[in-house]
Amino acid sequence: MSVTKERKTRLISDFRQSTEDTGSPAVQIAVLTERINSLTDHLRSHMKDHAGRRGLLMMVSRRRRLLDYVKSEDPSLYVDLLKRLGIRK
Repeated sequence: MSVTKERKTRLISDFRQSTEDTGSPAVQIAVLTERINSLTDHLRSHMKDHAGRRGLLMMVSRRRRLLDYVKSEDPSLYVDLLKRLGIRK
């Protein structure tokens, strides 16, 4: 259900902006998107998991705030992230 260590490492290497980067907004958004997609699939088969649904909503809100920050700081990175992650906006 959660993101595996290998998948998270691959996401970090794909979205980092420098060799030591593990916590930039782009990386955080990519990891959150992976977790959101995983939890969405889980909730499709477990419709009564209300605690999971609450966690999903909190993750979506956190990702939205990070995307708003990236949009205000670097609009080109924002557009690139939306395209690469397949997020609607």
